Amino acid sequence: MENQHIANELNNLLANYQIYYQNLRGFHWNIQGKYFFELHVKFEELYNDAAVKIDEVAERLLTIGFTPLHSFQDYLDTASIKATKGVHDGVEAVKTIVDNLSALVDQQKDIRSQAEDSGDAATGDMLATFVEEQEKTLWMYKAWLK
Repeated sequence: MENQHIANELNNLLANYQIYYQNLRGFHWNIQGKYFFELHVKFEELYNDAAVKIDEVAERLLTIGFTPLHSFQDYLDTASIKATKGVHDGVEAVKTIVDNLSALVDQQKDIRSQAEDSGDAATGDMLATFVEEQEKTLWMYKAWLK
């Protein structure tokens, strides 16, 4: 069943987004040092964007007839992105964001391809939009790290 496979992939993506989101919240709350002012604001922008995408993924699952994961335990059990804690350094936080966001982009490209192959153009379109935005974000954060 193609839809079940896409739903499973979207639930995995949802779990990864939730961990990424919580990592961003932690960075926002705990950032210290000379980059505090700029990164505190940027991390909030990123987690607000992630929250919108989380909602879109969950609503897409509902639209295609499936139930989105919705417990933290499910997210922890399912996600391949790892939860981070105790990060206060801006460079370390940005490196983690680049790693997490790169993993999300790769995963979304894969799901997009599978969705389009199975005739689910709407899921493919949603993910294409996410990837386009996130590739630009990755470029900016990688430039900041140089």
